[in-house]
Amino acid sequence: MIRLGIVFETILLEVKMQRKEQILKLIKQKKEVSINDILGVVDGSKVTILRDIEKLITDGKVIKTGKARATLYLPAVDLDEYFLQEQDERKLKSKNYNFNVWSEIENIFTETELNQFAKINKRFQEKYKGLTPALLRKEIERLTIEFSWKSSKIEGNTYTLLDTELLIKENIEAAGKAKEDAIMILNHKAALDYIFTESTYFKNITVKKIKELHQLLMKDLNVPSDFRLRAVGITGTNYHPLDVQSQIAEEIEKFAKLINETQHPLTKAILAVLIVSYLQPFEDGNKRTARILGNALLFANDYCPLSYRSADEVTYKKAMLLFYEQNNWVHFKKLFIQQFTEAVEKYF
Repeated sequence: MIRLGIVFETILLEVKMQRKEQILKLIKQKKEVSINDILGVVDGSKVTILRDIEKLITDGKVIKTGKARATLYLPAVDLDEYFLQEQDERKLKSKNYNFNVWSEIENIFTETELNQFAKINKRFQEKYKGLTPALLRKEIERLTIEFSWKSSKIEGNTYTLLDTELLIKENIEAAGKAKEDAIMILNHKAALDYIFTESTYFKNITVKKIKELHQLLMKDLNVPSDFRLRAVGITGTNYHPLDVQSQIAEEIEKFAKLINETQHPLTKAILAVLIVSYLQPFEDGNKRTARILGNALLFANDYCPLSYRSADEVTYKKAMLLFYEQNNWVHFKKLFIQQFTEAVEKYF
């Protein structure tokens, strides 16, 4: 009987794998499909098919866009293969800002993923509550150093992690490095100090609060504090963000409303990182502002902030460019989940 049970389970597993392969093949062929398109081709109940699709989404092989009857499923993109094409060879979903991007990414995490994140974050909350004030300060300092270093490095900063530690702890600048590199790192520290000491302030987001974070990050770097008055180009892509200040302001207002209406802290955070980077509302410092805002939203809602310490800078940039060009968030989502999981393990 045991032997027959094993054989039966093996057959069921093979059937399930074949069905998922059928679903994935269909999605790749059609480029985008609805659940009804799949039900007309693949054997299985609607519940079973939806369960298989959710697993494909979790595995990063399929993207879900839209809601309810407007839900569509799209194939994921191979990141390395995509960037084998030169910048001018890549066919963009839209060279200009996509005003519909909000509805396409607001369901970025599945319910299963959100439940799993809650379990992971519970470890952070337990560790955080158990720390003495001295140990808490030490852990926040460690995260501050590592985030300031990596976030700056993503933007081309030449400071090493040890250089960054010495600068933040002892205010000693690294020899042979540009003054702007030191300012960038110290500005990261100032912004992090702000979100850690005024955490509840960021439970709700306003345009004013976003500008405050940007101003802290751009202090002494000769960057205007208001939204852009002119067009901006982005290295490595033909995507062009909005260039009219009134439209930028309108989209930021819309963004703040979306974040405040979004329930889950991790969804709030990843939307903040993606959309502020995509919108590029300021002349400079957009991705830095996006990462800080994401951490502000996490910490304000009792979720572990990210340091991005182990994130590969090239992969980060490619994942972000893919979102600009195709509104495809799968690879950035994978990076974000990895960094969140590691942060819970490493800090506090």
